[in-house]
Amino acid sequence: MSRERTRVIRIGDRVIGGGNPVLIQSMCNTKTQDVEATVDQIKALTEAGCDIIRVAVPDMEAAAALKQIKKQISIPLVADIHFDYRLAIAAIEWGADKIRINPGNIGSADRVRAVVEKAREYDVPIRVGVNSGSLEKNLIEKYGGVTAEGIVESALQKVRMIEELGYENLVISIKSSDVLMCIKAHQLIAGQSDYPLHVGITEAGTYVSGTVKSSVGLGVILYQGIGDTIRVSLTGDPVEEVKAAKLILKTLGLRRGGVEVVSCPTCGRTRIDLISLANQVEKMVSEFDHLDIKVAVMGCVVNGPGEAREADLGIAGGIGEGLLMKKGEIIRKVPEEELLNALKEELMKLQ
Repeated sequence: MSRERTRVIRIGDRVIGGGNPVLIQSMCNTKTQDVEATVDQIKALTEAGCDIIRVAVPDMEAAAALKQIKKQISIPLVADIHFDYRLAIAAIEWGADKIRINPGNIGSADRVRAVVEKAREYDVPIRVGVNSGSLEKNLIEKYGGVTAEGIVESALQKVRMIEELGYENLVISIKSSDVLMCIKAHQLIAGQSDYPLHVGITEAGTYVSGTVKSSVGLGVILYQGIGDTIRVSLTGDPVEEVKAAKLILKTLGLRRGGVEVVSCPTCGRTRIDLISLANQVEKMVSEFDHLDIKVAVMGCVVNGPGEAREADLGIAGGIGEGLLMKKGEIIRKVPEEELLNALKEELMKLQ
């Protein structure tokens, strides 16, 4: 089921599915009970481009904190629940815009029913989440191990459990740390369900390995028209998750806006500190997220002008100086130490 044909689900003031833009999610790594720290992180994530934020709700103190958090943020709030169905009920009552549960680990059918009835009362969507690490033993035995087929069957069983209770305000999430398994699982479930899909490579790793694995997995899945929300799961600052997710969507043409920086890998011809300059440019352009342009940072004047021709603005380094270019045309020569400010001045003219 392509994203254009999935159901439309409302999460707070955002909508997903039905061909709506793919939204970026992240998850706070603060203690939810610490309202101030959690709100501060959510605001930083919002500024970075996060559309929906999830927080852990491990106890009633965390559930009660949702009310104060909700008052101070501007994006939908998702409560992540495990094991205790009462936390899901409390989270809904305290203002969660969506809850994430695994119906298989919150207890009896009566407990699942109680959560569903509360979600129905408040018209709050339920994200049914299944990870490869929590796959049921009978499905592991049936398929001879943890497989994409088993993950999909587990998720659809839980969806049917909620559907039988008369509730269809659902989002599905099936995740694995195995990229190829995750891709296959999404291909399978897209042909068997029309609920919106939240996509991610779970436990992807640290910044470098996690970004690479997520880019490969999410790139393949999204390119096939599958997926309505995404998260890049990284061991580190969740702001980096949002940055990576934005770049993945922009690279695939699924999100516009923001300055795209392209830079060469350097070589023996490089005569300026290109690595430092490229990093400074990437940091600086975050101030111009409302622009939708490409900036090239090139290391030499041999290939630089040609390589930067497709960019809106560009720098090509020389010996202690560089060429500042616009639409492939050389504007002027600039001393190396003034290149960053000169580029910033040109960006400000485009506002």
